[in-house]
Amino acid sequence: MSTTFDQWVISRLLAHGAYAGAVDGAPGRKMIEALERFQRAEGLPVTGMANAATVEALRRTGPKSVPVAAPAVPAEPVWMREARRHMGLREIAGKGSNATIMSWAKRLGGWVAGFFTDDDIPWCGLAVAAWVAITLPKEALPSNPLGALNWRKFGVGLSTPALGAILVFTRSGGGHVGLYAGEDNTHFHVLGGNQSNSVSITRIEKGRLVAVRWPSTGGNPAGGRVHLSSKGVPVTRNEA
Repeated sequence: MSTTFDQWVISRLLAHGAYAGAVDGAPGRKMIEALERFQRAEGLPVTGMANAATVEALRRTGPKSVPVAAPAVPAEPVWMREARRHMGLREIAGKGSNATIMSWAKRLGGWVAGFFTDDDIPWCGLAVAAWVAITLPKEALPSNPLGALNWRKFGVGLSTPALGAILVFTRSGGGHVGLYAGEDNTHFHVLGGNQSNSVSITRIEKGRLVAVRWPSTGGNPAGGRVHLSSKGVPVTRNEA
């Protein structure tokens, strides 16, 4: 099995004595803390992001050693990589709830943990909140992250979508929120939760878009629009 970028970063942080979390290859608070610790020690800008300069520094093993090979820095931001780890995750129909979805509410805590007691409750906003909170712990979330339309004020606005941008849509009876994975001529391709009761990529009509947002602590967006084919990607049928 090939090593993911985040697995490589964690392994290098371990080698440099900067990482103290679980060695699970998942981006999260411990990885961010370790990156900040390493960047501070190396005299790099302390961002908590595994950018190109940080990756180059992580490659070093000693003054006389040949730097180790490194994977390319992913185009997808860290919160989108966290979302992809959950592709295919589904809520449980009828009695019972998916433990992972429920753990997201528990992690967010406060009134969300008390209110979200069943995965039959719409959870697209919960999913985005969990992915952002896990990977960007200093990011301010909407006061009610479960309300999809509340994400219209999240972070900073973008005029042009970029990979991982938070897209907010209207729908009959409410809204929907997910991450920009690309677009075709008529639809956005959205990686999100509660899309046909699962974490998936689906196509959503462009005319429904009401906001494009980016985390304030997420660094600069990379690239711009991503043009994709509509083939093989279903149009959304259920977002609640």
